[in-house]
Amino acid sequence: MSHSQWVKNKMKKEANGKDTHKIFTKMVRLITAEAKNCGGNREAPGLKAAILKAKREGLPSDNVDRAIKKASEPSAQMDAITYEAYGPAGVGIIIEVLTDSRNRSSQDIRHIMTKHGFALGGIGSVAWSFTKELSPEGLVWKPNMLTEINSEEDANLLETIINELENYDDVQEVFTNAE
Repeated sequence: MSHSQWVKNKMKKEANGKDTHKIFTKMVRLITAEAKNCGGNREAPGLKAAILKAKREGLPSDNVDRAIKKASEPSAQMDAITYEAYGPAGVGIIIEVLTDSRNRSSQDIRHIMTKHGFALGGIGSVAWSFTKELSPEGLVWKPNMLTEINSEEDANLLETIINELENYDDVQEVFTNAE
């Protein structure tokens, strides 16, 4: 194998490793929060769904066990927060966050939105146009009505915002009502 092939392989592995790390981090946070809510009972529906989701993502069993054990420690504190915002073309955005620092997450989410010219909305400002439903992936927000994006510029901006939000470790899910 030549040096340039080796470098390409190394870069590809590093890129895949970063993606895997982000996914695993999100899964561990989710399991920790669910385990905290149900006292570590693996048969509780929320924890069971979180474990299944983590298994689908390839999270090793050791990591699952450590996350559940960590949740039983008295100092473990994970907060589930839902942020709401309107994006390009008036598209509603719901951002599900799991964090150990409400202030940090709030500021980081606010920064991502304002960087692109948008602001966080108040509680219920977007949620009214969604319904929270149970699916195989857990609780998800399904739009009651769709908002049409007419320009490619708005579609690209929305995609950029969603990508930045999803790349932030505390963000678990991003839902929109974009058509």
